[in-house]
Amino acid sequence: MNGIATGLPANIVAGVLALLVLGYLFAVLLRPDRF
Repeated sequence: MNGIATGLPANIVAGVLALLVLGYLFAVLLRPDRF
């Protein structure tokens, strides 16, 4: 976890996963009848 070479990709992956999770949660909250 040292250096920018390893920290930056990890942050990008974490950010993308966070956006996907938030989007999924918003989709569930806005349209609960889909499930």
